[in-house]
Amino acid sequence: MHKLSADDSFETAARTRGLTLIAGVDEVGRGPLAGPVTAAAVILDPARIPPGLADSKALTAAKREALYDIILATAQTCIAHASVAEIDSLNILRASHLAMERAVAGLPVAPDHVLIDGNLIPAGLKGRAEAIVKGDAKSLSIAAASIIAKVARDRIMVDLAQQHPGYGWESNAGYPTKQHQAALLNLGVTAWHRRSFKPIHNMLYQDKSVTP
Repeated sequence: MHKLSADDSFETAARTRGLTLIAGVDEVGRGPLAGPVTAAAVILDPARIPPGLADSKALTAAKREALYDIILATAQTCIAHASVAEIDSLNILRASHLAMERAVAGLPVAPDHVLIDGNLIPAGLKGRAEAIVKGDAKSLSIAAASIIAKVARDRIMVDLAQQHPGYGWESNAGYPTKQHQAALLNLGVTAWHRRSFKPIHNMLYQDKSVTP
């Protein structure tokens, strides 16, 4: 039967080339209308791989939370962000790459090789990184990073939801659900909304060009 879950084949391939510290990197939060974009870098201990690692999107919230604690206890990790202001000034792709670069730079030890989820390598990681499309479903290290980034960002959005009730961020994490879009119309735009994103930009500026 074909194995559908992530494995350590990418990590093993890197080790056969003499690279020992392999970091998996993933980001969460490109699509939301509000909140930061969050990245995580994880160097797993080959002797202490947490069982059940998988793409964070394939796991229940309870399973993600449990694995989050296990990964933090058994691996070397770093969580980093790019702010709403950085997203608006740079664009979401560059901001997500910035968060990834910060996560790698913040690891307790410098990795020999970096496995990146996606098809692009952030500019600051060129020369020692490998991009893997759908890497969070293929590489254990990237799967671990996807779990760390997802839980960390979800917790931020739960905190922000308490400061800005009504948008449903505790459940939609800032994504453009019907509840979130209705709240934007009724409650307006907060400081945590991404003004460079079309729905927010249009709300803020569509009336400005109309002659009173």
